[in-house]
Amino acid sequence: MPKMKTKASAKKRFRMTATGKVKAGPAGKRHGMIKRSNDFIRNSRGSMILHEADAKIVKIYMPYNR
Repeated sequence: MPKMKTKASAKKRFRMTATGKVKAGPAGKRHGMIKRSNDFIRNSRGSMILHEADAKIVKIYMPYNR
């Protein structure tokens, strides 16, 4: 059997923690910061752990990172 492929888009956007949770950067911070509130920018710093329903989908795209 051939190896399963990892989706390149998921590989760039998500990382797995040692316990198997999915880490991601916050949405909405690529551009257009001038129209965002300072509260939004401040709260969107760093990374976050995805909820289990979203993580389930990401794990399908990254088969070897479970």
